[in-house]
Amino acid sequence: MYDAIVIGGGLVGASTAYHLVRGGARVLLIDRADRGRATDAGAGILSPETNVRESSAWFEFAHRAVRYYPALLEHLKSDEAGETGYARCGLLIVAVSEDERPPFEHAKAHIFGRQEQRGAPSRDDLHEVSPRDARRLFPPLGDVTGAIYFRHAARVDGRLLAQALRSAAARRGLSVIEGSVERLVLAGGRAAGVVLGQESVSAPRIAITGGAWSAAFEAQLRMRIPVTPQRGQILHLRRPGTETAAWTIVEGFRDHYMVPWPDARVVVGATRETGSGFDPRLTTAGVREVLTEALRVAPGLADWEIQEMRVGLRPLCADGLPVLGAVPGIEGVYLATGHGPTGLQLGPYSGKVVADLMLGREPDVDLSPFRAARFQGSG
Repeated sequence: MYDAIVIGGGLVGASTAYHLVRGGARVLLIDRADRGRATDAGAGILSPETNVRESSAWFEFAHRAVRYYPALLEHLKSDEAGETGYARCGLLIVAVSEDERPPFEHAKAHIFGRQEQRGAPSRDDLHEVSPRDARRLFPPLGDVTGAIYFRHAARVDGRLLAQALRSAAARRGLSVIEGSVERLVLAGGRAAGVVLGQESVSAPRIAITGGAWSAAFEAQLRMRIPVTPQRGQILHLRRPGTETAAWTIVEGFRDHYMVPWPDARVVVGATRETGSGFDPRLTTAGVREVLTEALRVAPGLADWEIQEMRVGLRPLCADGLPVLGAVPGIEGVYLATGHGPTGLQLGPYSGKVVADLMLGREPDVDLSPFRAARFQGSG
């Protein structure tokens, strides 16, 4: 018998399992390793200060989540967990055409207004820069009509981070099974375990961290889990001999980005294909969209080679916020899913928060905007 079972081995599941075993629990992680898992494809941009789309509830949670990264990385370092790809490299928001000036001015007002209201980050760390300075920070850029720079934005490799969390958790006694949970075992309104193949595994606490596949349990839990897959296609470009280590992340105004890595590589993406279903295919239209936007913003990438193409199915929640916390009416079952395109930004902290709940600890953040019960009674 285990103290807890975690269903789903992506970044959120790995973080939940890791924080549970750090808290002294005996934990089983069950991972089906679905093709198209978002963790394996995402670029991992950590910069809530430059986000202008999400709600204030999202921002407050994201701010805490990103501030938690250094402490988590120290824990992983002490656990000798391996590389995570984390680095502070800065971020540029750029407008490259006249029709982008209005959204640029809106973004500038929103970002700098929040900066003034909060008294942070400092103006040295978050400010407008000239087109010339923007190209110095990311040399492949073309002509830009406006640019905002945030010095402390960071990036992380989702695959490496999830692997590091699982490795560290294994050192502390985590058990892992590759397989599919057919159903939960519930008794008297409480969690009792799961059915896995032909056997049952007992545990009084269960975390459902199945990403885009989490809604598979909504009928048994008698509640809505409005999380559906949103396909994202990304490309890894490479030009051997190019010094990319000091380059900054770039975001434009058409939901695309460019993330540099120190091995002469730039990741460009991504499509946001809502309604894609569980279809983790690369498509000609998707690849064309990504390349067209990348070259529109940074024509200097035109002669780079395509090293790799990836696709991930983001777990997109109907209201744009993650689902975190206890399932109403069933003691011992918890949800941690629905992070959409910001899973690498929010995921490690989400896993910690849900693990705290499962361990009987009070989280250090208000979870009311993310509670699972908000969907009860909705059509």
